[in-house]
Amino acid sequence: MIATLKSAGDRPLTNKALRENRVSDHSAMGVDQDAEQLKALGYVSHFDRTMSKWENFSLGFTYLSPVVGVYTIFTSAFIAGGPPMWWTYIGVGLGQLMVCLIFGEIVSQFPISGGLYPWARRLMGKRWAWMAGWVYAWALCCTMAGVATGVAPYLAQLFGLDSTPFATTVIALVLIAMTTALNLSGTRLLARVAMFGFICELVGAIVVGGYLLLFARHQPLKVLIDTSIVHTSGSYWPAFLASSLAAMFCYYGFEACGDVAEETPDASRMIPKAMRMTIYIGGAAATWVCLAFVLSISDFGAVISGTDKDPIVTLLRAAMGEVGFRAVIVVVLVSFISCLLSLQAAASRLIFAYARDQMILGSKYLSRMSPGHHVPATALIVMGAIPALIALSALWLQDAIATIISFAAIGIYISFQMIVLAALIARGKGWRPAGPFTLGTWGWFVNLLALAYGVGAIVNILWARNPNDPWYSNYAMLVTTAGVLVLGGIYMVAAKPYEHGLAPAGDAHLGASAAQRR
Repeated sequence: MIATLKSAGDRPLTNKALRENRVSDHSAMGVDQDAEQLKALGYVSHFDRTMSKWENFSLGFTYLSPVVGVYTIFTSAFIAGGPPMWWTYIGVGLGQLMVCLIFGEIVSQFPISGGLYPWARRLMGKRWAWMAGWVYAWALCCTMAGVATGVAPYLAQLFGLDSTPFATTVIALVLIAMTTALNLSGTRLLARVAMFGFICELVGAIVVGGYLLLFARHQPLKVLIDTSIVHTSGSYWPAFLASSLAAMFCYYGFEACGDVAEETPDASRMIPKAMRMTIYIGGAAATWVCLAFVLSISDFGAVISGTDKDPIVTLLRAAMGEVGFRAVIVVVLVSFISCLLSLQAAASRLIFAYARDQMILGSKYLSRMSPGHHVPATALIVMGAIPALIALSALWLQDAIATIISFAAIGIYISFQMIVLAALIARGKGWRPAGPFTLGTWGWFVNLLALAYGVGAIVNILWARNPNDPWYSNYAMLVTTAGVLVLGGIYMVAAKPYEHGLAPAGDAHLGASAAQRR
């Protein structure tokens, strides 16, 4: 027998329809609770809260993008450290997991769009937040320019074109324009494209890695602990640390899950989970692919000497033939495009959060939401234009563009550690994470580990590797980093953007109820 109930329109509702109505009511209740929580934190959101936990995770995964990270700088890392460089993916992954856990505590209590900027604002205050967001924004712009430019050689190989500077730049500009258009179409499309990119990238990583290990393996596992392949005059450790830069470039992106907090239902619970999943699954995929590449290289000497300039292309063509190689390149292209899409989404939410708090020039326009798609349209366009200009400068400043793009990793790590340090200082003032996800008594210990790892990583990235090179080559990244910090500091002191707006700041240590009342 089918139970029925009269609806408002006098149409009978079946058991299935009743169940669907209850699910809809439960979802609506969850969105209402999210809106009330956000209101208590001082904000009213106009985003579409339609991104599921898996879609939120896929955004972080495609931003982290193990395929992009490994394919982009595997060769330079292998030349620096040889086969044992594989272990750096495990070490860096554990270090970044500590940072991820701290971020999870923060976003669980403060599920506000924009990620690092609003977190720093609540933990430390307006000035600290402004500078953290400034560094993070430029790092994201440089990363976007680097990803868009980095995909060009793969496209050229796919279509049999030459990778000239002009062709590379044109491809980068077209990709940035395309991802901007996709992002402008709304949260729903962003989530679907991110999910598609995640599936393609994960399946591609598993299949390619598995195939290489089963049918194209040339090296035994013991090479992973053989340090003699890299010729060093003293200790192997400097070479090992230099090779870790590839893993450091790969292991960020989990913070993007929090950038879209106002687009994810039950964000306080779902986003910390999605962040950890990004580290677990993304890190495992990167480690797996890197292992397959290391063991599939037939001639280590040719790679380290520079005779084989692109060992990944060499081994893929040898193992899979031209058809298989082109199929892998298609997966790589999907990974690059979905990575670029996720990066721009994160960057636009950061700028929107700035503008909503009136902390940036043009706040009136940058905080506008498109009425049809409920995304920060102006912020998206701006965060497409700036990376496009950086990529365009490669036509005239090829050496400079390499230095600018290299700022991406160090900028991300500095902004991350500004949050980790802010959390540690807030704990010292009495902050006790009040969201559904907390580390409890382990909070202090994990926070200290995250800070120690992050500071060490920053020193490692900035360390001059070749003392015999000109100073502008050895210290280009340090000079670029100092330039970004000094310019941001001058603007902050002169214009005092942090004095605008009435959003709460520096109130995390007051306790959840007191902070919400402010």
